[in-house]
Amino acid sequence: MDMMKMLGQLQESQKKVEEAKNRMAGEYITEATSDNLLSAKVSKNGRVKEITINDELLEDKEQLVDYLILTLNKALDKAQTEFDAEIESVAKSGMPNIPGMPF
Repeated sequence: MDMMKMLGQLQESQKKVEEAKNRMAGEYITEATSDNLLSAKVSKNGRVKEITINDELLEDKEQLVDYLILTLNKALDKAQTEFDAEIESVAKSGMPNIPGMPF
């Protein structure tokens, strides 16, 4: 097994993972409540980009807080799942074939 070739493949894989992370910073997940009174837009790397709140929710602080927590958590969970899947896929595709390794 050529160690230099394997090292090159590992470096290329790392580069592709970094590129994927940068790309996903600009890809978004939008999640809304079932009644569409609140929506949240988050990047796949877990940054909140936008929150939209219907004026109706401004009258009920407790409901607004509940909606924010639920919607943001749901959006962030989806973003994390997509982020993890993409990184795993990119990393696996560039890994060298090392006998005995599970990937």
